[in-house]
Order: sequence, then structure tokens, then C-alpha cells
Amino acid sequence: MEAYLRFGIFLGVYLLAVLLESFFPKRPPTQARVERWRINFSLVGINIVVQRFTLGAAAYLTAVYAQDHGWGMMGVLNLPFWAEALIAFLLLDFAIYLQHVMSHALPIFWRLHSVHHADLDIDASSGLRFHPIEILVSIIYKSLIVAALGVDPWVVIAFEATLNGAAVFTHANIRYPDKLDTALRWLLVTPNMHRVHHSIRRDEMDTNFGFFLSIWDKVCGTYHLAPPRAGHEKVPLGLPYIREQSRLGLLQLLMMPFRVTRQTASLGLSPDVVEGEVKR
Repeated sequence: MEAYLRFGIFLGVYLLAVLLESFFPKRPPTQARVERWRINFSLVGINIVVQRFTLGAAAYLTAVYAQDHGWGMMGVLNLPFWAEALIAFLLLDFAIYLQHVMSHALPIFWRLHSVHHADLDIDASSGLRFHPIEILVSIIYKSLIVAALGVDPWVVIAFEATLNGAAVFTHANIRYPDKLDTALRWLLVTPNMHRVHHSIRRDEMDTNFGFFLSIWDKVCGTYHLAPPRAGHEKVPLGLPYIREQSRLGLLQLLMMPFRVTRQTASLGLSPDVVEGEVKR
């Protein structure tokens, strides 16, 4: 039931995002949508199979086991359910924020995460574009956090559904009023806010790490204001050292973390060098 509930929520959010993208696109595409979707959804299919035969719903099962055996911080606090649920949800979201920061800061994790950032356009499908090994690492990480906190299984379901929906929403290529964006980002990560994170400039890529709540970027000093309206349509996205579509096929993306290329050296590139590479 847990898997069907998560999938139903995700599917609803995804279809709504695609519909809004069709009628209110923010940026014109730089490459064929059909080809991008073929690659992105092929990764999704591989990830589903990998999860099905490996860790799958490990976070949820960990929560069930932890609850049955009295594990975790929540059991010690002994608070009302609503308070435990709120605290657990906030801490899980902060944990995902920290995981995202580590994915950029540590070269071994960046090799995996660079598959996500290699997309030259971003839309709702980009929120699903992850390397299978990164997915497995994320499942293990979330399971450890769930065990340490002693999160209720229903809170895990709610958080996973929110995380999946937020990943789709924040990557969506949707045009909407700036005033709405300003109002929403007081609490939530918006598409305009997260699009900055997909800039080719390293100083912008290493900002706006949040997936759902925007408060962690603001508290931890990684918040970056979105560029002017014209900038959203014009700023190049993706990785500065992989711009050729021929290097962004499905097989190339699966092999990307295992190839010693400029992607590891690029961690130290300055914004000026990055811009020079793109111009060439």
C-alpha cells in the first residue's frame, strides 16, 4: 500500500506539472524533448528495477522495525504524535538538504550526482534523473536517519510522497508571476529558486540545495536570489564540461561516475573559467 500511495501522489503531481509546462513554459528547449524524456525515463525504469530487486522500501520498513523495537530519538522524547510527526518531518527534510550539500562537496558523491546536473534543459522529468547507485545511496542514508530518529512509518510515507512531488515541482519548467514566487519561497523551494542551482556557474550551482523547504538554505547561508526575469530564460544550464548531446546518452550517463574526466577537476573551477569553457 505504501508504494501505491506514493506512486499515486507522484503521478498526480507529475501530470499536473507537465500540463502546466505545456501551456506556460518558462524557458524554450535547447534540445528535443522526446529524446530527453527517452533518456530520463529510461533512467527511471532502471532505477525502479534496481530498487525492486534490492533495497526498495527500506526507509519504510526501517521505520516499522524501529517502531516495533523502540528505536530512535522520538521514543525517548515521548511527545504527542503531531509534535513527533512535525519534528521528524523537519529533521528528515534537513537531512536531505545535508545529503544534497555532500553530493556537491565530496568528489565521490559528485561523480554520481553529476548525472542529474548534466541535463542541458530542466523540466519535470529532470526531477527523476538520477544514477541508480545514487538512488541506492540515498535509500541507505534515509534509512539510517529514520532509524536514528525513530520516525513513525506514516510520517515516512508522507515525507517520501512529499519529496517525490517536490522533486518534480521544483524542476518544472513553469512560468508564473514573480510575486507568487516571492511569496512561496518564504517557506518552499520554487522552480525559479531551484533553477539557479542548475546553472553552469559553480558559484550558483553550489547554492539553493533545498528540495522542499527553503528555510535550510537561508539558515545555513546557501540561499541565492534568483536572477532577473530575463536571466531565467537565458542562463545556460547543465555542466560546463559536457555540452555535446552525443555524450549525454543513456549508456554515457550510466558510465559517467566511473570515468576519470574533467568532471572531478571541475570542482575547483572558478566562475570565470566556467564561462570561458562554455563560450568555447
